[in-house]
Amino acid sequence: MENRTNNTSYLRYLYLFSLIIVLLLSSHSNFAQKKPNLLIIIADQWRGQAIGFLGKEKVNTPFIDSFSKQSLVLTQMISNFPLCSPARAMLMTGNWPFKNHVYTNVNSASTPFGVQLSADAVCWSDVLKKDGFSNGYIGKWHLDSPQFPYVPTSNNKKVAWNEWTSFDRRHGFDYWYAYGTYDVHDKPMYWGTKDSRDSFHYVNQWGPEHEADKAIDFFDNKDNVRNGKAPFALVVSMNPPHSDYKTVPKKYLLPYNDIPLDSLLTDANIPPAQTEMGEEYRKNIKYYYANITGVDVQINRIIQGLKKDKLLDNTIIVIMADHGNCLGKHDEVSKNNIYEEALRIPFILYWKGHIKERIDTTFLGSIPDIYPSLLDLMGEKRLIPKDIDGTSYAKYFMDGLGSVPSEQFILGAIMSNNAKKNSGFRGIRTTNYTLAFNQKKDGAQEPFFFDIKKDPFELNNLYNKNDKQIVQMRSNLEDWLKKMNDPFVIQ
Repeated sequence: MENRTNNTSYLRYLYLFSLIIVLLLSSHSNFAQKKPNLLIIIADQWRGQAIGFLGKEKVNTPFIDSFSKQSLVLTQMISNFPLCSPARAMLMTGNWPFKNHVYTNVNSASTPFGVQLSADAVCWSDVLKKDGFSNGYIGKWHLDSPQFPYVPTSNNKKVAWNEWTSFDRRHGFDYWYAYGTYDVHDKPMYWGTKDSRDSFHYVNQWGPEHEADKAIDFFDNKDNVRNGKAPFALVVSMNPPHSDYKTVPKKYLLPYNDIPLDSLLTDANIPPAQTEMGEEYRKNIKYYYANITGVDVQINRIIQGLKKDKLLDNTIIVIMADHGNCLGKHDEVSKNNIYEEALRIPFILYWKGHIKERIDTTFLGSIPDIYPSLLDLMGEKRLIPKDIDGTSYAKYFMDGLGSVPSEQFILGAIMSNNAKKNSGFRGIRTTNYTLAFNQKKDGAQEPFFFDIKKDPFELNNLYNKNDKQIVQMRSNLEDWLKKMNDPFVIQ
């Protein structure tokens, strides 16, 4: 009788133990399924000042204006190397240009110097792929160097820009609908996932509209382009508002037709009429804004697609640009310079119930920090590579608490046709000041110091090598150059 009782107790214990194990495994499975998805939307050459709700420029962005109320907005986010390829490589690798080897634009002039994203680089997309995510990339990539014989597109001539991304260089992106770089926005070209180098196709549709269509198809899992049981990460990389600005559909230009041009010319750093860059600004500003308005419409469509498929609540969304655009301000035609219009980019971060909604006007965001911050937010902190340069600010993004960076470092203007690492400019930026040193072609070095609080249009160069603020910032910059193995020497 005692043995029977003991056996019954043992069986009950075994049953309860087994039930607990099943529940734990089930709980773990449910937790795994609840990993957040990731959506990154990048617009090329969209300066951070050109967002409607900020009130700095008369640009129409009604969706972003609304969506920002539910999100974290970093108004001091910059592109640390304000040029297409270097900015994108920093985003993908979490490393600065001399570590990831993309220290100028990727084109045939820089091909001999090996300037491209390495197939061996561990991108955040590689990390997520290894952890079971289903990844997709739509739009501009611009991280593979053109190889001869060049792909026969219109931007591959004396200098070739556009190149196919081979299957082994896609860094964990299973779904691929992309191109290297190509600026005919009203007839864009793409390679699909299974396409070979010579089988690209053109589309008779404005690029951002077509890419929004493809993103919505990705969410719908049309043609089984992703693993519907796995979390996903998707990048949608739109080329506009990059030039050529005038290929924008007329419907997005209409809101600007009745706006007097003079009302768009109030900023003090716009060159006068009848100067080359003054005319550049005047002839393009309405078209530039129209492109931004069109991109705003497509971002809305993409996010409504997430909502329709009941994916929005568990998706982290990043809306950003690779760099800004002077459009003629400071006599600069576009980017790759030290000025606020080139450096500042939009940065909007959304995750329902996790990210505290607010406009943050002080956080000094840098592109290399995006990689570790996102992985940390997604519960993947353990998988962040130990050797990346970026720092996670996930906690600050969630609740506004914790450590914050005190400065941002900038570099650029290293030309593709010589790729001399000690050329171009280097600088340091805080919430109040920008200090930069520009290496000119004649070997001389021109220093700049702007009080960006009192002089937001950067009209007054206040450089004085004996100024205490400048001495301290210069010392910090020199320390950073050494840390980065940057050969640039400040004179």
